[in-house]
Amino acid sequence: MIAVIIPMEQGLLLAAMLFLIGLAGVLVRRNILVILMSLEIMLNACGLAFITVGAHWAIADGQVMFMLILSIAAAEVAVGLGLLLQAHRRLGSLDIDQAGRMQG
Repeated sequence: MIAVIIPMEQGLLLAAMLFLIGLAGVLVRRNILVILMSLEIMLNACGLAFITVGAHWAIADGQVMFMLILSIAAAEVAVGLGLLLQAHRRLGSLDIDQAGRMQG
């Protein structure tokens, strides 16, 4: 098997582009589900940056941090989808503006 070496600059550039795509999704979109998916993209971009730097410096810290990010993302999905279902039941919509007008 031939190992392909990706330069650190290209890996970090890809991570930065993914992070910006996720940030744009959080800032622009109004659907709660799309905002949660954009947050997942941002978390994966951070994980990619950790893995890229860890591989460049030949240390396993990047992989350990990525495992921590994956566990945080799994908890975020569990809590986020529960809140999403409750918001959909109460409001009948997934629009974030309607969730901001909730009273109670």
